[in-house]
Amino acid sequence: MEMTWKTPTAEELRQIATAIRRDVLRLSFEARASHIGSAFSIIEILTALYFAFMNTDPERPLSDERDRFILSKGHACTALYATLARRGYFDKNILEKFGVDGGTLEHHPTRNVHLGIEASTGSLGHGLSIGSGMALASKRSGPPHRVFVLQSDGEMNEGSVWEAALFSAHHRLDNLVAIVDCNGMQALGATREVINTDPVVEKWRAFGWGVREVNGHDIPQILGALGGVPFEPGRPNVIVARTVKGKGVSFMENELLWHYRIPDEEEYRRALAELENR
Repeated sequence: MEMTWKTPTAEELRQIATAIRRDVLRLSFEARASHIGSAFSIIEILTALYFAFMNTDPERPLSDERDRFILSKGHACTALYATLARRGYFDKNILEKFGVDGGTLEHHPTRNVHLGIEASTGSLGHGLSIGSGMALASKRSGPPHRVFVLQSDGEMNEGSVWEAALFSAHHRLDNLVAIVDCNGMQALGATREVINTDPVVEKWRAFGWGVREVNGHDIPQILGALGGVPFEPGRPNVIVARTVKGKGVSFMENELLWHYRIPDEEEYRRALAELENR
């Protein structure tokens, strides 16, 4: 049975993304959690997936027909938690229990399908392999569904990503969609300086994938690309999303510091003021 969901307008989606950013900022500040820059770079992607594209229903989280989503870059979990809460997978009181003793939500996602978390992630390079297995299972035994894996460009340094890429192309998994968050930065420096993954688009094509490239903060662009899946019948799909680390707060954007830094009280107030005026 197909799930129903009234798609918000473009302006409503923009407002949802801004609200999620405010939630992420608060979670990071109150729980003393790092990776705020990594979380900010993927919020429009998550908004497009959960509020306008994926076949999901918080009222039926175990439905066999649901699309699956895996946040392979698990360190950006605050963005996923805030998105799931706003989509209705759990109450705000659960969101308040992020990163505290006896709480429900950890600093990396732990599988809990009832809460909308399909896989435990955080050890980078594993998400695409998990997603490939899920997509193959759907192809072979059904019921049919799609699998979406959001990973980072720095994560592409991991050899397991390319093993999964070869596996997925070999098995013609056109129900698999990888989304690469290309913000150009990773924990200790610019991606091009640590291990250069360019040219990203050409690499994925060489591995047998259908590829689209978008502005990862432009929700209509993201939805336009998603609407073309499968890009080429019989080929897995990858969307290369060009993003900005720390997007949405001027003093965080493109600043490597915010991979690990936690905002202090003054920075929190400045960031919140910017987001409230968006």
